[in-house]
Amino acid sequence: MKTPTTNEQHTRVLRAAYQAWMNAAGLRQARLRNKRFAYGDQWGDLVKDQQGRVMTEGEHLASQGCESITNNLIRQLIKTIVGRFRSLYIKREGNAASAALESIRQANELDEMDSRALEEFLISGCCIQRVDIGHEPGSGEHVRVDNVNVNKVFAGTMDDPRSWDCELIGQLHDLNIAQLLRRVADGNPRKAAWVRRLYTDSADSRLADFTTRLGADSQLGTDFWHGRDGKCRAIEVWTLESREVVVCHNRREGTLSVEPVTMSQRLKALPDVTTRWDIATVWHCRWFSPMGDLLTEYDSPWPHGSHPFVIKLYPLTDGEVHAVVEDIIDTQKHVNRMISLLDQTMRSSAKGVLLFPETALPDGWTWEDVRRCWSSANGLLPYNPRLGDAKPEQVSANSTNFGAYQMIELQMKLFEEISGVSGALQGKNPTVNSGGAYQLQSENANIALSDVFDTFEAFRRQRDRKIAQLCPAPDA
Repeated sequence: MKTPTTNEQHTRVLRAAYQAWMNAAGLRQARLRNKRFAYGDQWGDLVKDQQGRVMTEGEHLASQGCESITNNLIRQLIKTIVGRFRSLYIKREGNAASAALESIRQANELDEMDSRALEEFLISGCCIQRVDIGHEPGSGEHVRVDNVNVNKVFAGTMDDPRSWDCELIGQLHDLNIAQLLRRVADGNPRKAAWVRRLYTDSADSRLADFTTRLGADSQLGTDFWHGRDGKCRAIEVWTLESREVVVCHNRREGTLSVEPVTMSQRLKALPDVTTRWDIATVWHCRWFSPMGDLLTEYDSPWPHGSHPFVIKLYPLTDGEVHAVVEDIIDTQKHVNRMISLLDQTMRSSAKGVLLFPETALPDGWTWEDVRRCWSSANGLLPYNPRLGDAKPEQVSANSTNFGAYQMIELQMKLFEEISGVSGALQGKNPTVNSGGAYQLQSENANIALSDVFDTFEAFRRQRDRKIAQLCPAPDA
């Protein structure tokens, strides 16, 4: 069997990264729809009219002469859950955290970062943070925690809710040239000049040639290869790789170490040393340009020996992600439709219409005189009654009592039932007089969301463990 060359291995890794990013296209599309509904754009789903024309639901409603009205319940639900998280979890953590972790928490404003991560978790079913060592000028080395945009992350297939079966993960970076060189030039001026040339000399044509050779779809995969706002796109890929190693036991010093297999003969020649061949796994990082150039590579440099990402996907049943917002979109749409229908019915109903027979018009009066007198307070409107003629009559039809109010109330209750965010959780006025009964309602409301909160807490504990491995607590 032919052993692949180094360049072929790098190309395979980049192809696998691109495929992982493309496999998540459905997730990104679902997240975009959930985000639209969460922030008020709730009439953007595409439908077909009777002529088969494709348009948004808002445009379809407008073509029927109706106004699309949005009553955004989803946004209030998200704010309620995030607010409950702040009150239940964040405020009680200060005394429990170690001094080192509390210092990192304050330096990175983790309370705010976690609240925004929870909001993303509710919208997309994903929360991703990056725990790294920052090297900003003037601040020295420090633990840095950042939320990572779901649109900029890709990962291999996973079925374990803990993400322990992850073997490939990476991030798309949009950096200016100075940021890129600090990341990949390794402090070497000659390498920095080489990287700078890669992004300036015929970069567009080289990108087109490389994506063609890779078999990538230049239309569907545009966001993978191209940076935004004129910045340089860099692709960071972490892979879990297996290597041959030698386990070395030094009997004299009582130490056990793992060395590269190339050191096998030299180690065997040492006295009081026993060696054993083995297979080890290591997380390896590669940075690529979008033209396929390997910018830099290295093994995990941190004590935990893993990649810098902390990821939680919900619920990951059969590898699928389903967000909380996804469950309540249909109910939200039904509420909007009922309110829009009620508004249209009220606007189109007869309200205070005056039926005035032409034969009853007073002598010397015009219709403008009748309109002015009818609309004025305490107005006196004479008319000429004739035998068999009708008298003026006001018509005020009440056609809104067709069950719309009851349907809206039902949908609101269903919204609470499906989401688990009841009135007690939102702090509304209690529906019971007993304080104990209201307390029980609040506890039941918390139970309905305990799965979401506990899952997110598992994510935060995983993140804090990775922080502790980068900066061990001194009080141990």
